[in-house]
Amino acid sequence: MSKIIAITNQKGGVGKTTTTVNLAATLAATKRRVLLVDMDPQGNATMGSALDKRLIEHSVGDVLLGDMDIREGMLASEQVGYHVLPSNGNLTAAEVGLLQMSEREYRLQQALQQVSDDFDYILIDCPPSLNMLTVNSLVAAGSVLIPTQCEYYALEGLSALLGTIERIREGANPNLQVEGVLRTMFDPRNNLSNDVSAQLMAHFGDTVYRTIIPRNVTLAEAPSHGLPVIHYDKTSRGARAYLALAGEMLQREAALTEAVTE
Repeated sequence: MSKIIAITNQKGGVGKTTTTVNLAATLAATKRRVLLVDMDPQGNATMGSALDKRLIEHSVGDVLLGDMDIREGMLASEQVGYHVLPSNGNLTAAEVGLLQMSEREYRLQQALQQVSDDFDYILIDCPPSLNMLTVNSLVAAGSVLIPTQCEYYALEGLSALLGTIERIREGANPNLQVEGVLRTMFDPRNNLSNDVSAQLMAHFGDTVYRTIIPRNVTLAEAPSHGLPVIHYDKTSRGARAYLALAGEMLQREAALTEAVTE
């Protein structure tokens, strides 16, 4: 049974797709079986996984509408070491089609159930807004990883997202949990960043990852080459940070498993 994590924040520009792609790559580097589901019509996670969204004939939209089995839609991106259920601009039309369907908020959940035993981790890159694609992602997921910049506007987005998660819990997915809060694009020289970081720690405690993703030129360059940062420059600060994040996640999971079995 795979661990399904939705990576989302209702505010854009916080490193959501960067986190999805690089976490998928680093988990794959630890020999975990990983599926990345691109639920953003922009298709940036697809492009960042060494796949060209312009050449993709079928996308996650076809799976959501029931026009294709999920195994037919998945692509093995050998260059990065994980599978991708890709996205492109057709996903916008698919979202409109979803609105006419029964049980529309469960479509992704139903599809992922078919491949749940094939992967250790399924990471879902969500769009930066609350729509039917995001709702599908949150209903399908067991937990939510929230990337956030340490700035006040990002805190407002975080507050809105927590409200959304609570509404999903009250309805379609009562087991949905917060996996963790990840500080991204962090500049320790900025007093505001340090202040907001302290507020996050005070409010969320151990839910905030110890790992901090720095503001890093190499992280920004890697998507233009269609690669996760560990495949573009594994010695960079950005690559080391995401490797540390994967390690911290695995340690948390091991500790939780040990606590349950005692």
